[in-house]
Amino acid sequence: MTRVLSALVLLPVVIGTIWFLPAKATFVLAAIAAVLAFTEYRTIAKALGADVPGLIGGTAVVLVCLAMFTGNSVSDNIMNGQVFVLPNEVYLILMAALIVVGALAVGRGRPGPAVLADAAATLFAPVYLGLPLGALAALRALGSSSAEAVISNSGRIVVLLLLAVIVVSDSAQYYCGRAFGRRPLAPAISPKKTIEGAIGGAVFGTAATAVGGFYVFGSPIWILILLGLAISLLGMIGDLFESLLKRSAGVKDSSQLIPGHGGVLDRIDSWLFAAPVYYVFVRFIA
Repeated sequence: MTRVLSALVLLPVVIGTIWFLPAKATFVLAAIAAVLAFTEYRTIAKALGADVPGLIGGTAVVLVCLAMFTGNSVSDNIMNGQVFVLPNEVYLILMAALIVVGALAVGRGRPGPAVLADAAATLFAPVYLGLPLGALAALRALGSSSAEAVISNSGRIVVLLLLAVIVVSDSAQYYCGRAFGRRPLAPAISPKKTIEGAIGGAVFGTAATAVGGFYVFGSPIWILILLGLAISLLGMIGDLFESLLKRSAGVKDSSQLIPGHGGVLDRIDSWLFAAPVYYVFVRFIA
């Protein structure tokens, strides 16, 4: 019951923000999720022996998320009748983070095996969290400019399609696993997941992408099938990767922030791996 009540509160907030509010509100929601997920990620990293500086890592996560949201967006200059593309500055932020993290390690002056682990865990955070969440916010902003004539569909529909596919795939994994599950998928990482459940998740997730994508993008069915399969499989990998981090750290949930659901990282783990390939499809293929 607690799990259901939490979902009834969260879903309207997420869907309502994406559908009814401006694109900037979706970015704010993504940034909040990124910060909360980062705090949970930092706790897991600490349990694994890696010290991730909160201010440096958190700032890098939010700035990368912002750079993805604003970068490569098309804008109109109404006064002069010009169209220009805002550059994506993610690489600048990552290079700056690299320099700061390296300088911090040198400043500590403590040689040892933890040096590389701390630096790697800190620099991994904006890539793992900031990039995909920023990509979702960037997709929501599509169609907000009259210059984006190639984008025939509102960004809100584009984002909600991905969220729907992930929900369908996750639900199919659960129910197909309960009904038909016999062989474990990754017993050392997540003992309850089964191969049969994964197949069900891939089939239903692919079908949802093909049906929804046909109306949203109008792309050929074979491309949508490949996209749906990629989203479904990457969503599973993202889920298993986060489970691997937690199991390695000896924790069950990333936090207890969401009653019945664990932490924010537990809720978005599938999106983190599926969002990048979806972003590439929408931006360069659809």
